[in-house]
Amino acid sequence: MTLTIDLESPLGADLEPLFQRHTAEMHADTPPDSVHTLPKAALADPAIAFFVIRDAGLPVAMGAVKDLGRSEAEVKSMHVLAEQRGRGLSRMLLRHLLAHAREAGFRRLSLETGVQPGFAPARGLYAREGFTECPPFASYRPDPHSVFMTLLL
Repeated sequence: MTLTIDLESPLGADLEPLFQRHTAEMHADTPPDSVHTLPKAALADPAIAFFVIRDAGLPVAMGAVKDLGRSEAEVKSMHVLAEQRGRGLSRMLLRHLLAHAREAGFRRLSLETGVQPGFAPARGLYAREGFTECPPFASYRPDPHSVFMTLLL
């Protein structure tokens, strides 16, 4: 296993399958108005640090930290390919995002995820890493299909 995790542009051509599968999974379980994924062009914003895990050079996971201002940030577009799950990549990626957020000086890191059963493993990971449920943050509004979580850094 030759794993790397690096800051990259979300516009890399070899990342397209990762984005397609992420988007498909989000829309499979969640009503369209409750899907909060950002298109890859929006993730190319300078306020967003976008990371990719590669295994032997192939992209297998992605995640980002978006600066919300006021020392707060948000986890965005965290996704591990289904066939790569169970290897600890989600934990590795989340811990990398947490380390980045701390090094960048953020004091709070928040996220939005789904309530559907398919999101249970993600919610469990976030809880094990110290995130707790919170009210909607930033521009989010209450949504019966969303769970909001936060962590003081």
